[in-house]
Amino acid sequence: MNSYDLVVRSRWVMLPDGPRPAAVCVRDGQIAAIEEYDAVGGHDLGDVALLPGLVDTHVHVNEPGRTEWEGFASATRAALAGGVTTIVDMPLNSLPPTVSIDALAVKRAAAAGQIHVDVGFWGGAVPGNASDLPSLHAAGVFGFKAFLVDSGVPEFPPLDPAGLAAALDAVDAPFVVHAEDPTEVTDAPASRRYGDFLASRPPAAELRAIGTVLDVARRTGGRVHILHLSAADALPLLQQARAAGVRVSAETCPHYLTLAADEVPDGATEFKCCPPIRGTGNRDRLWAALAAGVVDCVVSDHSPCSPALKCGDTGDFAAAWGGIASVQLGLPVVWTAARRRGHPLEDVVRWMATGPAALVGLRRKGRIAVGCDADLVAFDPDAPFTVDPTVLHHRHPVTPYAGQVLTGVVRATWLRGMPVTPGGPPRGRLLDGRDE
Repeated sequence: MNSYDLVVRSRWVMLPDGPRPAAVCVRDGQIAAIEEYDAVGGHDLGDVALLPGLVDTHVHVNEPGRTEWEGFASATRAALAGGVTTIVDMPLNSLPPTVSIDALAVKRAAAAGQIHVDVGFWGGAVPGNASDLPSLHAAGVFGFKAFLVDSGVPEFPPLDPAGLAAALDAVDAPFVVHAEDPTEVTDAPASRRYGDFLASRPPAAELRAIGTVLDVARRTGGRVHILHLSAADALPLLQQARAAGVRVSAETCPHYLTLAADEVPDGATEFKCCPPIRGTGNRDRLWAALAAGVVDCVVSDHSPCSPALKCGDTGDFAAAWGGIASVQLGLPVVWTAARRRGHPLEDVVRWMATGPAALVGLRRKGRIAVGCDADLVAFDPDAPFTVDPTVLHHRHPVTPYAGQVLTGVVRATWLRGMPVTPGGPPRGRLLDGRDE
């Protein structure tokens, strides 16, 4: 008889070929076998679902340099509490940004010893560093982040189309792009009205920028990924480009799928993000695109800041930092809305675990399959709870979801077969793109 380090049984295991009763058997941190539910004993979840740990490829940890906004310990505790067992950190808003080998070493040193989930890193593509990208990729980043519009921090300036083309020509790696065109973005007036901010970043800004990205990818043959897609008007562009053979994928975020512009109260700057949350019809089209596979994955774009930068005292949308902290809440937020729209839990797993893992080439993450890391989440899909900001683990309890009643509670998590909790010791590992 085989001996296993851990066996977790559930009547609802989210397997690549669909959910079924099964026993997941773990040895040496990896899934060694998938047995029938009654074939072996072990930790029995009954009707609580067993999911692969989620993979969030869009997290701004901000450490070092802006650790007062967020840090590796707090961000990864929040991720773990939300069923996320792997994150990939964005190259900004840390100081220094991850745009060189030396900066990557600083980032790794800051993370070491305090991460509660596995952590990988994006590099940054900025003006003047195209020649550095091959060595940075060889050093282990999973790909490169670029902006086509002001990033909000001066040390991470945007690329123009020629700069983006030079970057894609420099290295064969995924390029994830914040696609808003600066010629279509205007300065928002000082205002407590969300509509005034929304008007400053119209859908045309995304359409024009996405068109630029697709044109550059078509000419260079590079692989591009559209970050945090908000404007549904851009979906036909993505479909047409894929049909023409352009290597392009896209993501959206929980806030674009569940919040709506006409529901944002005056002065509620916790709803501000860039690109912005749009209307209900736009939201419905994003859901349809997810169902059709036009949008590949759902990730948080966890982008916190210190409360003062959210300008909660004035409620001025123009002055407030744009970013929503949601790495802990993404799973129940998306699941609550998905089930109302008739989507099964396996769709959410595909969007939030399998898809993001595939984006960055994490072959051992995002699936419950033999040979994968035993990153497992016991998820009670029917349990309701009310979002209480005071129990969130990210550094500052600011969230647009405060007071919402959501469905779906994480009951237990295993990281490479080890039981882990946000209050326990940090057991995460630093991931190296060269090893995956």
